[in-house]
Amino acid sequence: MTAQTRQPAYVDDVVRAFMVATVFWGVVGFTMGLLIASQLAFPQLNFGLEWTSFGRLRPVHTSGVIFAFGGSGLIGSSLFIVQRTCKARLFGGWQLGWFIFWGYQLFIVLAATGYVMGITQGKEYAEPEWYVDLWLTIVWVAYLVCFVGTLMRRQEPHIYVANWFLLGFILTIAMLHLVNNAALPVSFFDWKSYGAYAGVQDAMIEWWYGHNAVGFFLTAGFLGMMYYFIPKAADRPIYSYRLSIVHFWSLIFLYIWAGPHHLHYTALPDWTQTLGMVFSVMLWMPSWGGMINGLMTLSGAWHKLATNPGLRFSVTSLAFYGMSTFEGPVMSVKPVNGLSHYTDWTIGHVHSGAMGWVGFITFGALYYIFPVLWGKTKVYSEKLVSWHFWIATLGIVFYVCAMWASGIMQGLMWRAYDANGFLQYSFIETVEAMHPFYLIRMLGGVLYLTGALIMAFNLWKTATGSQDSVLQAVPVPQPAQ
Repeated sequence: MTAQTRQPAYVDDVVRAFMVATVFWGVVGFTMGLLIASQLAFPQLNFGLEWTSFGRLRPVHTSGVIFAFGGSGLIGSSLFIVQRTCKARLFGGWQLGWFIFWGYQLFIVLAATGYVMGITQGKEYAEPEWYVDLWLTIVWVAYLVCFVGTLMRRQEPHIYVANWFLLGFILTIAMLHLVNNAALPVSFFDWKSYGAYAGVQDAMIEWWYGHNAVGFFLTAGFLGMMYYFIPKAADRPIYSYRLSIVHFWSLIFLYIWAGPHHLHYTALPDWTQTLGMVFSVMLWMPSWGGMINGLMTLSGAWHKLATNPGLRFSVTSLAFYGMSTFEGPVMSVKPVNGLSHYTDWTIGHVHSGAMGWVGFITFGALYYIFPVLWGKTKVYSEKLVSWHFWIATLGIVFYVCAMWASGIMQGLMWRAYDANGFLQYSFIETVEAMHPFYLIRMLGGVLYLTGALIMAFNLWKTATGSQDSVLQAVPVPQPAQ
C-alpha cells in the first residue's frame, strides 16, 4: 500500500456534537449562575421550594459550568487536537467516540437531576453520589483509552506539548476522582453512601481533590487547549517549546501539593498548612511561564487582534490566567488568608479564573473550531464576536470587582472590635452591607450571559449558514507498507 492511499477522514462528527454541547451547557450553566446570584440579592427568588433553593441549584451551576460546559469543551477539543497533531484517526472510531459523548452527557444529566432532588455527597466539586461516580469512571476510562490509543497510532514521531497537558489532565483527574470518591453505598438500591474517610482526613483529601480539580481540570486541560488554538489562530509557532516543557513538568509537580491552603486555621496540622502555602507561592512561577509563552507567541502577529476577534478571547484569557495565578498564591499566605477566607474575595478570585481564563479560552477555541468543523471560511459575523467580547469583558469587571470590594469589606467588618473588645458589627450588618455589591454581581452575570447568547446565535448561524464549504475534512495518510 502506498503513502498516497487514504484512510477515511478524521472522526469529527463526535467533535461537532461536543462543541454544540459546550455551547448549550454554557448557556445553561451561566443561566443557573445568574439565578443563584439573584437569589442571594433577592431571597424571594428561591420561590419557597426545596427544588429551586440556592443550596440545590448552586451545585447545578458549578457542575454545569465546570463539568458540562468546561468538560464538554475539553473532551471535544482534545479529540480534535489529538487527531490533527498525530495525523491519526481517532482510536476506536466513531463507536468509541459516540460512547464517550453520550456517556458523558448522561453523567451530566444524572448529576444535575440528583442535585435538584437533594441527592449529593455534600463535597465541593464532587457532589454526585456513588452511582453517578461509577458511571463517570467507566466513561473516563473509555476517554483515556481513546486518547492514548490515538497517540500510540500517531503518524508523527513527536508528541506536541498540547497533548502532554491533555494527557496529564486525563490521568490526574482519574486519580483524584477514584481517591476522593471512595465510598460505601448503604445498599445497591439506595442512592446514599458513606465516604471512606472522616474528620480532618476527609477534609484534607477533599481539598487535595478540590484544588487539583482546579489545577488539572480547569488549568492543565485548558492549557492544552491554549497551546494548540493560540498558535493556530495567530498562525505562529509557539514562542518557546522548551519553556512549554518546563512549564508542564513544573506545573505538574507543584500543583498537586497546594490543596492544604484551603484549610488554614483549621484542625489540619500546621506543617501541612505551611506546606500548601509554600507550594502555592512556588506555583506562581510556572503559571506565569505559561502565560508569557502564550502571549509571546503573538510576537510579530499582534496586528491580528484587530482582524481576528476570536483571537482576542484567547489572548485576554491569558491575562486573566496570569492575574488569577498571581492572586491565588497571595491569598494562600496565612496573614492574607486570615482576611480573605470565607469571604466574597474568594468568590471573586474563583470567577476571575472561571469567567476570564476558562470561559474566554473556550470561547476563543469555539470561534476557531466551528468554521473548521462545518467547512466555512469564517464565523457568521465577526461584529457579533466583538460584541460578545466587550459585553462579556464588562460583565467580568463588574462581577469580580464587586466581589473583591465585598470580600475585603466582609473580612474587615468581621475582625473589627470596639473599645471594650466586643465585635463591632453583627453578622446581619455585614450581610446588609454586601447587598449593593450583590446587585452589581447580578448585573455582571446578566452581561456575561448576554454575551454567551450572542455567541450561541453566531455559531448556530455559522454552522447552518450558506457560505461555501471550502474547508473540507482532511484525509489521513496511510503509512507505506
